[in-house]
Amino acid sequence: MAHSPHPSRPVRVVLVEDHHMVAEAIRLAWAGSADVEVVATVGSVADALAETRRHRPDVVLLDRRLPDGDGLDAIAGFAEWDARVLVLTGEATVSVAARAAQSGAAGLVLKSARLEELTDAVLRVAAGEVVFDGGLLGGVLDKLTGRGDAGRVALTGRERETLLLMAEGASTEEIGERMGVARNTVRNHVQRVLEKLGARSKLEAVAIARRDGLLD
Repeated sequence: MAHSPHPSRPVRVVLVEDHHMVAEAIRLAWAGSADVEVVATVGSVADALAETRRHRPDVVLLDRRLPDGDGLDAIAGFAEWDARVLVLTGEATVSVAARAAQSGAAGLVLKSARLEELTDAVLRVAAGEVVFDGGLLGGVLDKLTGRGDAGRVALTGRERETLLLMAEGASTEEIGERMGVARNTVRNHVQRVLEKLGARSKLEAVAIARRDGLLD
């Protein structure tokens, strides 16, 4: 890992995390830091934009899944106030990281990261660097340049809908009811999804789809 720069003043951060215990743990961990100052802690996209406008932070540490929307969809809004965005997520997929990069994020850090790693990422993003996990970076670059799409599984709209319902744990009967089709039709959709993903079961198909970013 590259050494993080030591700022001449604390890096001012707006922390956006809707799980209170997680947010409080991060805030308390940085309470005595000479390098990072949390100027606001919020739990929604709307409050994050408002506090960013109010405080003009250096970095917005942005959770992805928030009560009023996907944090990735809000990234462009923070650029207006010259804040750099570091996405905080529990999902370590290339697809999510690529979406973050395409939306203008300066980096992505996992919720499972140690405090030192999180602090390092914040300081480096504030200094103008782009910080993505090394295990994801190659895939992110492939997606951004279009090189990663050649082998992407092509599902029809009905097959994708079936896959999403499978990921929710819906039974064959439930899928049929929600899609308005007969059981045999559902079985045909499921079979084609399994064949295209090279899976032997619904569970394996969902696992492969998550790994390949088909459910993002």
